[in-house]
Amino acid sequence: MAIDLLRQVIDQIRVGEPLPFGVRDEQGQLLLAKGRVVANDAQRQILVERGLYVDHDDESAGATGGGGAGSAKRRTTLFDLWKQTTARLDLLLASLDQDGFPTRCEAFAEQLVALVQRDPDIAIYHSVRQDPNRLSLYGLSHALHCAMVAQLAATRAGWPPEQVRTLVKAALTMNLAIVEVQGRFATLGRLSDAQRDQIRGHPQAAVDRLQAAGVQDADWLQAVLEHHERPGGGGYPQNLSTLCELASVLRMADVFMAKISPRTERPALSILDAARQMFAEAGGSPLAAAIIKEYGIYPPGNFVQLASGEMAVVIRRGATAHTPVAAAVTDRNGIPVVRTAKRNTAEPAYAIKSLVPDTKMMLRVPPERLYGLVEE
Repeated sequence: MAIDLLRQVIDQIRVGEPLPFGVRDEQGQLLLAKGRVVANDAQRQILVERGLYVDHDDESAGATGGGGAGSAKRRTTLFDLWKQTTARLDLLLASLDQDGFPTRCEAFAEQLVALVQRDPDIAIYHSVRQDPNRLSLYGLSHALHCAMVAQLAATRAGWPPEQVRTLVKAALTMNLAIVEVQGRFATLGRLSDAQRDQIRGHPQAAVDRLQAAGVQDADWLQAVLEHHERPGGGGYPQNLSTLCELASVLRMADVFMAKISPRTERPALSILDAARQMFAEAGGSPLAAAIIKEYGIYPPGNFVQLASGEMAVVIRRGATAHTPVAAAVTDRNGIPVVRTAKRNTAEPAYAIKSLVPDTKMMLRVPPERLYGLVEE
């Protein structure tokens, strides 16, 4: 396989036709697979802006002049699929004004639910270990993470699958009117008065656009409209004193994820502090408790110090909230190791002694290595 700069072959991306190659980001991760149809000019423009490279079979290299760096194929991992999902959500929201949006959103929600179900620990890891270099995409990643949190909480609470899918669709679309504003705020740390007005009005703006796109599901629309209302009043845009159950879950997921997400102007809040604050703000709601139980005390993605002296990254939730499975990334002297060994923290020799703040954990190990998805 060869890799070329996207700008060298941009004329080969045609609306209404399958992509002749995959589009990749600056890390070489696949954003959109070969064969996917580019539905409209807006989607084509998003690919131009988001993608940097394309891949193609060696026999087709002559069409673009060949060249480019070589790249060995490897099997697609769940982490690749999560990165692709961010780009696909971007394309989905950009197609809001095109016919068939409700059907496309339903299909996307079903695929996301299935992705979370395949490995909830990796889904949670993805939300805890957010890339600070991708803050401009905060609006998209936040929607995906909120959908995941809402799905896990509602499933734990015993909601039927169709209601969970409605909740996921609402989470994916609740902020569609301010996705770019969210990215700018996460990156720059400030808002203009006009942007603040946009934020105050975004629930109604989202509902208006969804209805114009053909969405008729009353539960979906109500959840989006009310997700910033507060029990007892004080929320927006209608200052309601009560809100529907779906909106209540969205609000908790939104608040929780916002607290544990890094921004330019502040670091992420710890999981424990964010959970305590959310639980208090939700008045001890059982669904708030469900979110906390899903993440546990040491969720996947947390850095921890073990009794062995090793530093490790939590990769799996364990039998109890205090005993997850972790992958050691240093030896007992703090020296980085070549091979990551799994540690069951239920064993006294590997019990968790403390959390390690991100600011003190400079070592970065690819998550695929932590989970044993690539050869070491």
